Amino acid sequence: MIQKKVLSSSDESSEDEHVEELMDKQKLVQAKANKPTRTSVSAEVYGQFNKKGQYQAKKVNKSEDAIKRIKQRMTQAFMFSALDEHELAIVIDAMEERKFKAGDFVIKQGDDGDVLYVVDQGQLDCFKVFKKGEPEKHLKVYQPGESFGELALLYNVPRAATIKAKTEAICFSLDRETFNHIVKDAAAKKREKYEEFLSKVELLKDMDPYERLQIADALKVQKFNKNDYIIRQGEQGNTFYFIQKGDCIATKAENGAEKEVYSYKVGDYFGELALIKHEPRAANIVAKSEVIVVYLDSDSFRRLIGPVDEILKRNMSRYEKYLKK
Repeated sequence: MIQKKVLSSSDESSEDEHVEELMDKQKLVQAKANKPTRTSVSAEVYGQFNKKGQYQAKKVNKSEDAIKRIKQRMTQAFMFSALDEHELAIVIDAMEERKFKAGDFVIKQGDDGDVLYVVDQGQLDCFKVFKKGEPEKHLKVYQPGESFGELALLYNVPRAATIKAKTEAICFSLDRETFNHIVKDAAAKKREKYEEFLSKVELLKDMDPYERLQIADALKVQKFNKNDYIIRQGEQGNTFYFIQKGDCIATKAENGAEKEVYSYKVGDYFGELALIKHEPRAANIVAKSEVIVVYLDSDSFRRLIGPVDEILKRNMSRYEKYLKK
């Protein structure tokens, strides 16, 4: 299982962007051990209390500048990555700008929660009391583009942590009803779509289902045509890929020409070398047919691939032949 640590002030920026909520989600999953192991959102939140026919889209008037800023932040917050254009438009309409002064409490641990927040400007501190009677611990600083507060909406539980404005801050809030009917639904569909695929990826087969679902939440998809370059040798690498459809080859420049050195099929992965070794891309990856990949950015890779890190390092030997000069 993924192990989370309490941060010192020197390493908080590299911690999981939802550390306090993932801790509690994992406890929730463990508490339901007597139920089926499938833990997708759709199994948790749909039914008689979530009837789409009763939902009427909310629209909050806002400036064109605010709309532009919301769109930018939503591309950074992985929670919204599953939304299509129509769903994005509904969520943007429903979002409301909220301003906070340094020292203001945005949410308090234990309170009921009816909105989630996406940070637009400023910084916000996250604190959590892990055991009653103990002092609260500082977990991280939320930066622009990050989101928080969805746990209370997802599972109808009290706030998992306290968020306090460290500086003057602007956030965009989203109400429970819009979240439940739009964002949660899209997230459930995305999980269902990728859960089966990820369970068949050899690298991830021994991961806990909960851990695979966290990967499914963070995945983004991209399509390539035949002969497109997915990765180019020498570029800085910040993405880790799984092949969902199609075939690819790895090529390496030798004596002014490209030589094929490796091939990939559905379920294979690539791009980890640059992320593990913090080096430029060691080879080109070229689509040999129409290819669909799902990928993790570098932050999500470090946050979610921890349980298979040693496997990745062992499997690096498969590249040794063409990495040697």
